[in-house]
Amino acid sequence: MPKVGPIERRDLIRHLRQLGFDGPHPGGRHEAMYRGIAQIPIPNPHAGDISQALLQRILKQAGISREEWEAL
Repeated sequence: MPKVGPIERRDLIRHLRQLGFDGPHPGGRHEAMYRGIAQIPIPNPHAGDISQALLQRILKQAGISREEWEAL
């Protein structure tokens, strides 16, 4: 059950795949994951984890509720 908190990039990608997203696929400045017509930019790899604030923005763009995320 992932918390809505700091998370590693690879864990974010794995969880989004469990929710039906495809990718990541190369894009402009960032890679993106797709589900239907929804396109979610994925942060570039960097030394630290993805912050809670950024994760919440990604989930909001993806239309994923906190309950749906934590139910994984």
